[in-house]
Amino acid sequence: MSSGADSSAAGGAGGTPMNPSDVKGTKQGNGGAGGTVGVFTWWADGSEKLGLDQLTRLFGEMYPNDKFQNLAVAGGAGSNAKAKLASDLQAGNPPDTFQGHAGAELTDYINAGQIEPVNDVIDGLGGEKVFPKDLLDRLTVDGKIYSVPSNIHRANVVWVNNDVLTKAGIDPKKAPTDIKSWIADLDKVKASGIATPLSIGGTWTQVELFETVLISDLGPDAYSGLFDGSTKWDDPKVKTAIDDYAKLLTYANKAADGDDWPPATDMVIEGKAGYNVMGDWAVAEFTSKGKKDGVDYSYWAVPGQEGVYDFLADSFTLPKGAPNPGGTKDWLNTIGSKEGQTAFNLAKGSIPARTDISADIFPPYQQWAMGEFKKDKIVSSIAHGAAVPVAWLTAIQQATSKFMSTRDTGAFQSDLVNAASDALGG
Repeated sequence: MSSGADSSAAGGAGGTPMNPSDVKGTKQGNGGAGGTVGVFTWWADGSEKLGLDQLTRLFGEMYPNDKFQNLAVAGGAGSNAKAKLASDLQAGNPPDTFQGHAGAELTDYINAGQIEPVNDVIDGLGGEKVFPKDLLDRLTVDGKIYSVPSNIHRANVVWVNNDVLTKAGIDPKKAPTDIKSWIADLDKVKASGIATPLSIGGTWTQVELFETVLISDLGPDAYSGLFDGSTKWDDPKVKTAIDDYAKLLTYANKAADGDDWPPATDMVIEGKAGYNVMGDWAVAEFTSKGKKDGVDYSYWAVPGQEGVYDFLADSFTLPKGAPNPGGTKDWLNTIGSKEGQTAFNLAKGSIPARTDISADIFPPYQQWAMGEFKKDKIVSSIAHGAAVPVAWLTAIQQATSKFMSTRDTGAFQSDLVNAASDALGG
């Protein structure tokens, strides 16, 4: 399995990574529509903020007539931001553009008539010539594309501290074969003196951890079936996954609902934990702390998921009634451009949604991820809105938060069954 030790070989030619600030934007047309462009995101911290800063810089270079307005709302995975956005949209006060996850999350906004198609922008950027068809399909409803993707992320990554695992007698560059084997290694880390072998953040990070256990214990096809009803949430394998998840939590720190992800990743960086399951935005956190890929840390897919890519993608929309729709399209053209996707993803740790950008200019992790995305089976993330609409995700988050307190596995499964019934009917 590829890890921090051999990822550059897995990813391609392995050139020198480019500095995102070296990517320059060229003035487009007459310099933009002009006016303020309010951009609503949840990128307020960590590598997410670094990526947004790069997009903001390029936006100013490509469209100097426009003035960027940062409407970011803190709260990992957008839980706080989505609540404010829903209120603003309902009140008829949309931003010029807002961040949304590609996939099921956007269906709520589409069904409510709150976002406009952006096929013209996608076509202008190159359409299927530069964006994967599978990705565009996830953005399309009845032939209409409703957002422009900025990147592709992987959620099912385990980040490990090499020294912590080595001291526990574990090879940090070799993933366990399944969840049960991983639990055995967690025991070894705990026995070596690390009080919290596994670090977690707030509720959304717990949902992300749980979804990866579901993928391992059900397999990718049965996992995907959870979202169309072909796999039932009362299936015995879901119970197995819940039991495994409950066991994993016994190795973890305590976390409050609103805790964000950087402190959990920092626990691994600082040697206070051995493992953290986190999307690949975490790689920029390691880089910002001066840690070296393959030396200080390694990474691999969650045990039991070799050949499975737990997918999410950030994208941006054109809200109905946006105050400055021309400025919105300038922003969409920036984030969808070759320059925008290069600088943004170099900073954020994700990989470009565009297929016409060379892997050689990226660091080892992204080279590995680019290679994996091309060959792996793709499944959609629950925690990040790719698999389920907002209302269903909210119910799963509430059930997960409740379980963190009660540790009642039976009640957790019942809550998940009820959430699916409400979402799917029946």
